[in-house]
Amino acid sequence: MHITRIAPLVAAYFAASLAHFSHNAQYIAFYPGMPAWLTPGTVWLCWFAVCAVGLLAWVLTRLGLPALGLLALGVYGALGLDGLLHYRLGLCSQHTLTANLTIWAEATTGLMLLLVSAVLFARRLSLMNTQTCQG
Repeated sequence: MHITRIAPLVAAYFAASLAHFSHNAQYIAFYPGMPAWLTPGTVWLCWFAVCAVGLLAWVLTRLGLPALGLLALGVYGALGLDGLLHYRLGLCSQHTLTANLTIWAEATTGLMLLLVSAVLFARRLSLMNTQTCQG
């Protein structure tokens, strides 16, 4: 499978992440247990940092390093699980429906991206090992 075939999954995760971080930035004061230093500006800085990992995956792939690109893409997806930490600060029932939906959308699509990237990475390594042993 060519790495660009997972572009719809990357787009879904990107959209879910954007929705969650947008909600965070807009309603940060209403999220239970959030530290005072966390402002809308810091929320956006965090999102840009997460997106930088996704951009790194794309750059590595374009540079002809698909295995490293898949590794970075897996990390990008894994960062989506970070949203579940909201539940260490407050129960699901203490969050709004929208907050819960955006948290779970980001976590679910991030996990799917992590798993698909891991499978593709393992296949690529297996193929490389097979070619090395035969060559």
